[in-house]
Amino acid sequence: MEAPGGVAVSIKRGRIAERLLGGGTEPDPRFTLANERTFLAWIRTSLAFLAGGVAVEAFTGDLFQEPVRKGLSVILLLLGMFISGGSAVRWINVERSLRHGLPLPLPLIAPILGIGGAVVAAVVVFLVLLS
Repeated sequence: MEAPGGVAVSIKRGRIAERLLGGGTEPDPRFTLANERTFLAWIRTSLAFLAGGVAVEAFTGDLFQEPVRKGLSVILLLLGMFISGGSAVRWINVERSLRHGLPLPLPLIAPILGIGGAVVAAVVVFLVLLS
């Protein structure tokens, strides 16, 4: 790495960072920051699912029977949990790929999000049509 004035600077990362990132060379900071923004977007999405699960349980007592309400809430809460955990794993995998010049990994949390959201939406549509 080069500091202002053309002086070479060696940066030593901590043991945890070295173990998680597996060495490699520092990527362009713009790529690392873009990876962090994507991570934060996944975290916002997981928080929305968590809030949706709480809202379904708290505010739909008169719309859905208890087993349906609890089922929808649990699905939304589990989706939020998986997306949150998956986003951390994805952030590390993308950062490793950037450092080693490898292709970016597939976003495995995207299908979970799509399928889970579709299941919840289908159940809600079905129940609305029945009432």
